[in-house]
Amino acid sequence: MHSISVRDLTLNFGSHAVLKTMNLDVAEGEFIVLLGPSGCGKSTLLNCIAGLLDISDGEIWIKGQNVTWAEPSERGIGMVFQSYALYPQMTVRGNLSFGLKNARMPKAEIESRVARAAKILQIEPLLDRKPGALSGGQRQRVAIGRALVRDVDVFLFDEPLSNLDAKLRAELRVEIKRLHSRLNNTMVYVTHDQIEALTLADRIAVMKGGVIQQLDAPQVIYNRPANLFVAGFIGSPAMNFLPGAVVDGGRSFRLGEHSIALEGYDGRAVDLPRAILGLRPEHIAIATDPRPGTSLPAVVELDEPMGADSLVWLKAAGQQMSVRVPVERRLEPGTPVYLHLDLPKASLFDAATEQRI
Repeated sequence: MHSISVRDLTLNFGSHAVLKTMNLDVAEGEFIVLLGPSGCGKSTLLNCIAGLLDISDGEIWIKGQNVTWAEPSERGIGMVFQSYALYPQMTVRGNLSFGLKNARMPKAEIESRVARAAKILQIEPLLDRKPGALSGGQRQRVAIGRALVRDVDVFLFDEPLSNLDAKLRAELRVEIKRLHSRLNNTMVYVTHDQIEALTLADRIAVMKGGVIQQLDAPQVIYNRPANLFVAGFIGSPAMNFLPGAVVDGGRSFRLGEHSIALEGYDGRAVDLPRAILGLRPEHIAIATDPRPGTSLPAVVELDEPMGADSLVWLKAAGQQMSVRVPVERRLEPGTPVYLHLDLPKASLFDAATEQRI
């Protein structure tokens, strides 16, 4: 039985289709991340699952129950929003217990749940403080705790870390990962941050225009993107794209006057007059000598130190490209080099359909 099942869901705002025949099954205890740019429909889908938006068509099932028209309070979910939405006049203890008191839960049970959530989230020393006396990271922990005390099986996170600085985002990302490992609850997490998606998710649903473009494990999406959009959206710095043609019965990629052998390419290449070869910066090596069939002549334009490594920008076959190199290796602008391409790790796309081939 799936923990969450979205079946043929559509959502229209007037004549505009926001979500288009959406299908998504989330397994028990799975951590799913909805990833995509602003306006792709990821928060809208989460709000439909939560019951905060009425869908136009389709069904939503949670824990084997059809909750399509059920109220949010009847769906057995805990939700954490981008804004902390804490009551400023209440202490942390009051914020954690407020919903339980409204549900007329016995006092002893409320105290037990608040103590458990505070211990898990390491906010026990903060229970008697008010939100105004807390840092952003502490407030978000309290917001997560408010969902945690409900003791539900499904947690929904709507960009919970986007209001925090980079250091706090990294710290809370680890805390959420630990929380999932400890509780093993089903979690659906919305973000536009690919680092959050790649580090947190069991599977990622990459969305664009109200449609899931690819749903798979993080490493599969990173290494075998289903289309040009996914390839360009995932990865920082972005994948290098080289426009050309697939020739010789799918055995070579023609790029201007250069021909690159596709030997070892992990796909089914066929002749295409318009194709795009994609290579991530770490799948290219810079050398002083050519390697016939799998290298391109290039000229260094910029060496950009990144801390742990450096990003070298080059011009090859009329295209700007980026390559990761060890930080100790420094290359002067104007230096002629050769780019050795790791073809087994490349991605090849049909320029007309933008789909992987």
